[in-house]
Amino acid sequence: MDLKGKVALVTGGSRGIGRAIALKLASQGADIVINFLRKKSAAEATAQEIQHLGVQTHLVKANVGEEEDIKRLFQEIKEVFEHLDIFVSNAASGVAKPITELGAREWEWTLGINARGFFLGAKEAAKLMEGRPGRIIALTSLGSQRVLPEYSMVGVSKAAVEALTRYLAVELAPQGILVNAVSPGVVDTDALNFFPSKDSLISLSKKYTPTGRMVTPEDVANVVAFLCSEEASMICGQVIVIDGGISLLFFKE
Repeated sequence: MDLKGKVALVTGGSRGIGRAIALKLASQGADIVINFLRKKSAAEATAQEIQHLGVQTHLVKANVGEEEDIKRLFQEIKEVFEHLDIFVSNAASGVAKPITELGAREWEWTLGINARGFFLGAKEAAKLMEGRPGRIIALTSLGSQRVLPEYSMVGVSKAAVEALTRYLAVELAPQGILVNAVSPGVVDTDALNFFPSKDSLISLSKKYTPTGRMVTPEDVANVVAFLCSEEASMICGQVIVIDGGISLLFFKE
């Protein structure tokens, strides 16, 4: 897969799954824009790794849940690169509590980052992809379809992301822009540290995943890279599950 000459934006691209995606796309020749909100040092470290791959990288601090930040992010991409070919909506946040303990503030924060951020980002990305083939890929999760512990608000936001994926796919495909989503199983990254049930989720994944191991950030990055390739030119509006088969099972601990 050759992405030379392509420009890719990865939101939340400094750590975890976002970092793996940024490095994978860079290894295929794409120039990378890394969006981050906190921990600039992690973003700078990822940028250094990308530069060693012989491509350009650019860092932009922005809260993807804020419309003005989104506009500034894409304006900066236009000024630096003039266009965009790939938009990976990876940045996510949430509050790990039972749904009955959550309020409007948590709702607005989680839906703002996860769903509104994808919606606003896709609109701006499409403008920078005008006249050229484009790829928009959202990160969702099994919690959009399954009920997971302490995951209610995030799960609702990810369900919105999947619905947006389908609507955007139909609307943007005639313009040569393909929109899809990838849905990983449990991936052991820093994001899991916010969930009280982290140890249980990891234990269940290791025990029950039919392929015999947990999903890694690199597994997710490989599928994202494939969706960016010409080989995936007829995949449109789909949610690709990357979970080693665990969602096919019924089990109760």
